[in-house]
Amino acid sequence: MRPAPAVLWTGFAAIAVLAGCDTTPPSPPTGPMSFFVTSVGMGDGGNLGGLAGADGHCQKLAAAAGAGSRTWRAYLSTSFIPPSTAAVHARDRIGKGPWFNAKGVMVARDVEQLHGTNNLTKATALTEAGAVPNGRTETPNMHDALTGSRPDGTAYPSFPGQPNMTCGEWTKNSGAGVHAMVGHIDRASPDATGSPWGVSWNSSHLTVSCSKEDLPKSGGAGLFYCFAAN
Repeated sequence: MRPAPAVLWTGFAAIAVLAGCDTTPPSPPTGPMSFFVTSVGMGDGGNLGGLAGADGHCQKLAAAAGAGSRTWRAYLSTSFIPPSTAAVHARDRIGKGPWFNAKGVMVARDVEQLHGTNNLTKATALTEAGAVPNGRTETPNMHDALTGSRPDGTAYPSFPGQPNMTCGEWTKNSGAGVHAMVGHIDRASPDATGSPWGVSWNSSHLTVSCSKEDLPKSGGAGLFYCFAAN
């Protein structure tokens, strides 16, 4: 009679122990910081100086935290106007991963996991200094992260009559006609149902406008995500 699978596994485990093999599952990998939430915005609403200005802000904050030797990119998309203007997708700007926060905790293994079942939570989405940004239940609420992106990390198209979702490709701070798509850093929904849009880290809702005065009205302070691309 062939032994049952449970018996076989018990036998294998016993042999492994006798042979000095460790059958304990490996701990999650750790590594140097390659992801953070900006501790401060750039101070001019949604005008980040374009993608280059936002990347420079990431680089500056990373350098202050001792991680300036890496190439840092802001997780931001720019919209496109078919067929003339090409889009820039946030997911294509940030390298291949894996990414670790300031305490060495892995938040995502690769681009696919980042836009799937990642490890981004209020406890792991830390600033470059290892701090936890204020969430929805704290004052002031700073849980909005500028992204201009859809849930899969791609850009929104821009058509006449539709709201711009990237603050004019991150160059405008006006209070009329331009907005930004944001995600929730703390993954907190404003209602008890845990609506998918409310717990999205990168695509939750539009800001009131792109002005410095309006960003806080929806729970933001002009913060955004930074990733090491190398």
